[in-house]
Amino acid sequence: MSGVILKNIVKAYGAVQVVHGIDLEVQEQEFVVLVGPSGCGKSTTLRMIAGLEEISDGDLTIDGRVMNRVAPKDRDVAMVFQNYALYPHLNVAENIAFGLRIRKESKQVIEDSIEEVAGILGLKEYLERRPADLSGGQRQRVAMGRAIVRRPKVFLFDEPLSNLDAKLRTQMRAEIKRLHKRLGVTSIYVTHDQVEAMTLADRIVVMNDGRIEQIGTPMELFLNPANAFVAGFLGAPPMNQIKATIADGTNGPMAEFAGQKIALAPLSGLQNAVGREVIVGIRPEYSQIVTDATDGAVMGDLDLVETLGSEALLHMTVGGEPFVIRTETLGNIEKLDAVTGFTAQPDLIKVFDAQTGLALSGQTRVA
Repeated sequence: MSGVILKNIVKAYGAVQVVHGIDLEVQEQEFVVLVGPSGCGKSTTLRMIAGLEEISDGDLTIDGRVMNRVAPKDRDVAMVFQNYALYPHLNVAENIAFGLRIRKESKQVIEDSIEEVAGILGLKEYLERRPADLSGGQRQRVAMGRAIVRRPKVFLFDEPLSNLDAKLRTQMRAEIKRLHKRLGVTSIYVTHDQVEAMTLADRIVVMNDGRIEQIGTPMELFLNPANAFVAGFLGAPPMNQIKATIADGTNGPMAEFAGQKIALAPLSGLQNAVGREVIVGIRPEYSQIVTDATDGAVMGDLDLVETLGSEALLHMTVGGEPFVIRTETLGNIEKLDAVTGFTAQPDLIKVFDAQTGLALSGQTRVA
């Protein structure tokens, strides 16, 4: 079983602790993505798994073996870096085969491995070229080929697409996904890009300030974030958040802010909660535009319309706070400039405690 288990992992530099007791179990053949803002500890965690950073406390287990004191070369993991880390004086074939030559594999094994990996990654016509003669995407494929050829128990990816342009990132995401499906190797991937996390992961680990905020499948985290931080981090654009107070309504609880109200679902966490300060979370996709004072609508000021082809992003100011609506342009394009507000289904609105940021109970809607 080529799984990875982190048990109460801590990293400290002197008196400064940067990773605070992380617990995580990655199953065999699973693709797990660590995501979070810069400085949250995700790359440090990955480097501890690789053996490039010493673990200050806790236990790291790979394939049933405690690895805390095991040298990086003996952990049977392969790492793909952000900056490719290729040898500029070696051609593609030599870069791919470098690890095999260090292990003193036979000439036939090396040649067969290069041919196989080059075929998987579409590099056969580039084997004689050096890294300087390759595009960014080609260099990253070479870096992945060097990792694949070792046939490790675990792949580690440290923001491998950060140096690529938008089009190449999209292409490489698809290639990495296909590669994992084909090889089935346990993979841990670090990124600050939540789109990469949503599209690649079997499970996402959201980190913040050296701690894990939530672990789950992409849709679990998107639909039911555990707290306001996760809600505001995942999604493009992320969930809108409005500070409000719980008030009584004719048919149930309401959220009141800046002289306006919006109906909420009768969640168990909102019972006897009148006067409680909360954060109301509404996904841009779940907001329905209105062009007049529709009953139950929240009104705002339209600041900007970003047209994205089949969709548009409407940037509004609601209750003095920025608010984004994602809407289809088909059938709407002529009235976008006339938008005055939005409505939202109560059962699609999330509510978080204003003090702790934690989601209130009762929100269990799934796709």
